[in-house]
Amino acid sequence: MAKPNKKGPTKTVDIFCSACKAPLFKYRKGGKGALVKCFKERIRQDFTQEPCICPNCNRPFAREAIIRGAPAYKVIGGKVTFK
Repeated sequence: MAKPNKKGPTKTVDIFCSACKAPLFKYRKGGKGALVKCFKERIRQDFTQEPCICPNCNRPFAREAIIRGAPAYKVIGGKVTFK
C-alpha cells in the first residue's frame, strides 16, 4: 500500500482530551471528517509525556499502530476533540 504524503496538508488543528480539555497535539489534518488516526510524521507539536496518555487526567486516548506502513496513533472514539 501507499504511504501517506510526507508533506501532508497545510491545515493545522489543535487536538484536546475530551474529558479534561488538556491540549494533546497540534496536527496537520487532511480532509473534513472525524479524527480517526494521527500519523506521527504529521504531528507539529506534542504536549504528551507518555504516548497515547493524556498528561492531565492519565486516560488513554489512542493506541499505537502501523497504518499504510507508517507509525500512527489510532484514536479511540469519543476520547478527543479538535478545533
